[in-house]
Amino acid sequence: MTITSAIVLYAVLWFLVLFVVLPLRLTTQGEAGHVVPGTPESAPHDAGLPRKMRIVTAVAAVLWLAIAGTVLSGAISVRDLDWFGRMGPPPAGERGG
Repeated sequence: MTITSAIVLYAVLWFLVLFVVLPLRLTTQGEAGHVVPGTPESAPHDAGLPRKMRIVTAVAAVLWLAIAGTVLSGAISVRDLDWFGRMGPPPAGERGG
C-alpha cells in the first residue's frame, strides 16, 4: 500500500463514518421548540460538531488500522477477491510453492 492509497483509504473511511455519526443524538429546532426564521423545523438545533469530529476521527483511525494492517500483512490480496477468475494465473514471482 502506497502512502497515497493509505491517505485515500483514511479519507474515505473518515467521511463514511462522518455520515453515519452526524444524525446520531441530533436535536432538531422543531424538537427544541425554537425555530430560527428562514430555516426548516428539521434543521439541527445543536449539532455538536466538535465532539462528533473527535469521535469520527478516532473510529476512522481504528478502522483504518484494521484494514491497512490486513492489507499490509498479505492476509487478503486482490486475487482473493477475484471470485470469477478473471485475473488469470498469478505471475511467476507470486506463485506459491
